Amino acid sequence: MKRKLISSGSNFEENIGYSRAVVQGDWVFVSGTTGYNYSNMTISESIIEQTEQCFINIKNTLERADSSLSDIVRITYILPNANEFELCWPVLQKYLGSIKPAATMFSAGLADNKMKIEIQVTALKS
Repeated sequence: MKRKLISSGSNFEENIGYSRAVVQGDWVFVSGTTGYNYSNMTISESIIEQTEQCFINIKNTLERADSSLSDIVRITYILPNANEFELCWPVLQKYLGSIKPAATMFSAGLADNKMKIEIQVTALKS
């Protein structure tokens, strides 16, 4: 099975030494993805807009892996402030309402104080 590494071009990947995603066979492992717009490395102050951008970034990554959001089987949400999670729910419903992957949310500090959410997914190509 050939292993494929996918990069978004983010400075974080180069500086820290990781891939945006690793494709191994039919599995796609997407690294923790934040609300940065990778084209200009900006990030909104709104957790709702960051969550939306996370899904845009994840969707783009999955497409590069010949996969899609509908292939997500597991998702992990990490928020510095767990009290803000409910604000994200409409965005989560928009992208995952019919997919319903196994999910976990926990609260932990993130690499940059500007980051309000980080999302990691595992997908199994159909």
